[in-house]
Amino acid sequence: MPTRPSFLLRTAAFAALLPLVSACAPERDQFPPACPGTAFLTPTSDLAVFRPGSDGRDLTALVVGGRMQGIQGKCAPGSKKNTVEATVTVAAEITRGPAMSGNSADVPIYVAVTEGDRILDKHVYTLRATFPSNVDRVTVNTPGVFMVLPVSSTKTAAAYSILAGFQLTPGQLATNSGQ
Repeated sequence: MPTRPSFLLRTAAFAALLPLVSACAPERDQFPPACPGTAFLTPTSDLAVFRPGSDGRDLTALVVGGRMQGIQGKCAPGSKKNTVEATVTVAAEITRGPAMSGNSADVPIYVAVTEGDRILDKHVYTLRATFPSNVDRVTVNTPGVFMVLPVSSTKTAAAYSILAGFQLTPGQLATNSGQ
């Protein structure tokens, strides 16, 4: 059994080292930061591309169709102070139409960051859909879209929204909007 003075000496040494050891430990019990909400804008969530010169009502003239399927995302504290880093992946189901030639089609989609009614940033990406033999419908995903969002003690990343959809022509948008 250790003597009382040596036990007290070891206890004091351990107590002195404890703050140093705990400073090396990773921070615990931290929640990931809030993420922005995500949504598809209804008029841009569907795509129909028809053969040039067709009136857009003849289904045999459909080259490619599409429907937005989902948005996946994750957030982490930013590498710079007062930022949150978000990575988003968008999925779309693409359908080969009777008028499509070849086995692949490129469709444009957008990913935008908004705050209220203001668009803060928007990028257009091209998704390539490749159809194996005897397959008319595939789901394609964007690579991870990386964003850095400014935050503060009064504004979290939840103050923003991430919107996605097909980048439509004015005519396609008018058709989808019922005009």
